[in-house]
Amino acid sequence: MKAVLYARVSTESQQARGTIGSQLALLRERVAAEGDELVAEFTDDGCSGARLDRPGLDALRDAAEAGLFERVWCLSPDRLARVYAYQVVVLDELARLQVTVRFTDAPPITDDPQATLLTQVQGVIAEYERAKIAERYRRGKLFRSRAGEVISWRTPYGYRRLPRDQETPAHLVVFEAEAAVVVRIFEDYTARGLSMRQIARGLAADRVPTPKKGNGVWGTSTLARVLRNEAYVGRVYFNRTEAVPDPRPGHRHRQVPRPKEEWIAIAVPAIVTQATFAAVDHVTWDNSKWSPRRTEPGQWMLRGLVKCGSCHVGTNCHKMRGRNGAWHRYYYCRNHDPIRAGGSDRRCPERNIRAEVLDHFVFSQVRDALLCPETLLAGQHATAEKASTDELLARELAGLDRKLTTAQTERGRLADLYQAGLIDLPDLQRRADGIDRRRRDLTQRRDTLTARRHELAQAGQLRSRLDSFAQRARAGIDALDFDQQQALLRLVVEEIEVVGWHVRIQLRIPLDDPPAEPPLPSNRPLRPAPSSQDRLRSVG
Repeated sequence: MKAVLYARVSTESQQARGTIGSQLALLRERVAAEGDELVAEFTDDGCSGARLDRPGLDALRDAAEAGLFERVWCLSPDRLARVYAYQVVVLDELARLQVTVRFTDAPPITDDPQATLLTQVQGVIAEYERAKIAERYRRGKLFRSRAGEVISWRTPYGYRRLPRDQETPAHLVVFEAEAAVVVRIFEDYTARGLSMRQIARGLAADRVPTPKKGNGVWGTSTLARVLRNEAYVGRVYFNRTEAVPDPRPGHRHRQVPRPKEEWIAIAVPAIVTQATFAAVDHVTWDNSKWSPRRTEPGQWMLRGLVKCGSCHVGTNCHKMRGRNGAWHRYYYCRNHDPIRAGGSDRRCPERNIRAEVLDHFVFSQVRDALLCPETLLAGQHATAEKASTDELLARELAGLDRKLTTAQTERGRLADLYQAGLIDLPDLQRRADGIDRRRRDLTQRRDTLTARRHELAQAGQLRSRLDSFAQRARAGIDALDFDQQQALLRLVVEEIEVVGWHVRIQLRIPLDDPPAEPPLPSNRPLRPAPSSQDRLRSVG
C-alpha cells in the first residue's frame, strides 16, 4: 500500500518520546518490514496534542482527501491526539476516506471489538495523562515561584536570567549595558522633563538598540512599558493571569488577569529607586493635563476626516507656536514623526496644514455642493460610469461572500464534531439552517438594493431627491454654529485628502424619503430620517 508517516513531539513529552527523528526512524523500519511504499512524511514539531489545528495534521488530512495514500503509520494514538474526541474525529475522517491507520505501539484497528476497545482506552489514558502532567507542571511552578525562583524565561529589559543549578534557583541579574539605558530613560522623563517622543528621538540619535528588534527605532509604547515595569524597583510577579475558554471561533483559550492578592511577588535586584519610580505617575499626570494636544470645544472641525494624500494615513491635531509667539492649530500627517513612520527615510514630506484655513475651505466647498444639485448629479453620473454597480454595495457584498465561504467551511467542521459526539443532531440542524437562512437573506437584500438603484436611475427620481435635500440644506445651513457645522460635515463627508495645495473631498449624500414633518428650523442640525436600508451614494 501507499503509506505516509505522521510524527509529533511537544515540549511536555520531549524526553518521554524522543525527537522527531527517532520517531521517523522507527516508523520507516516498520514500513519497510510491512512492505508498504512510503510516499510522504508529515510532522508537527513542538505542537501540543491537545489541539486539532496542527500544520502537519492538516496537510495529512488534505492529502487523504485528495487520495494520495492508503495507510497512515503513527507511533501511538497519543501522538495522533491527546484528546480522545480529537482522535475519534481524525480516525473517522480517515476511515470515511478509506485510509487505514496503523500504530506501532498498538494493535491494528479492525472490526475486532477488543482491538477497538484497547485503542479507545489508550486514547482516554493519554488524555488523563496530559491533564495530570499539566496539573503537576502548574503546581510545581507555583511552588518554585513562592520559593523565590524566577519562572518566566522572558526577562525585562536590563536583566539576564541565570538558570537554576544544584546550589541556586533561577534568578535575574542586572545587565549593566541595558541597565544604564533604563536609568537614562527614568532620569530623562522625571528629572529633565523630556517627553516620551523626545526620549525616543535621543535614543535613536545615539543608536541605542531596542529591546526586541534592535533597530534603534524606539516607540513610545516601549518606553511606557519600561517606565511602568515594577521589576526596576525589585519586584516581578508570577501568576498574574489565568487561561479561560475563549468563545470566539478559532480560539481555544485567552488570558485574563487574576486578582492582585493572588499574584506571587519575586524579589530581583533593583535598578532605580522607589522615589524615582513613583515620580513617573506625577509626571505622566502633569503631561496629560497640560498637553497642547488636548482638544478644546470649538476647535478641530475636521478631526478624524483629514488624510494625507501622500501617505494615505490619518492626520493628528496639534498646536504650535508661531514666530510672533501666537499659537496656531494644524493638521499634520502621522508619518511626520520618524518613530511612527519607521525611520527617518520614511518620514512624510508634506507640510503641516493650517486648521482654520482648511476648515473654512472645506465647509464652503461642501456648502456650495449641497446648494447646487447639478454638481452632485454630475458626480453621481461620473461614479456610475466608472463602475457598473455601486462601490459601497460591491464592498458590502464582497465581505458577505467571504463570510458565507467561512460559514460553509465551519459547516463541514460541524459535521466532524457531530460524528465525534460533541454536539447533538438538533444543534447541528439549527446551525446549518442558520447558514442557509443568512444566504437567502443576503441574496434577497442584494437583489433589492440592485433593483432600487436601477429604479432611481431610470425613473429620474435621483434628481428630485437631490433637489429636496438641497432645499432642506438651504433653509438653515448659513445659521449653523460650530458644533452644527461639524455635525453636518461628519454626516456628508466621507474623507478629505490633502496633497500640497490640492484638496479632494469625498462626499456621501443620504437619499432617504422626504420627511412628513415640516422642514427643519434654521437653528437645528441637518440630520436625515433613519432608513431601514443603507442607500448612500458616493459622489466625488
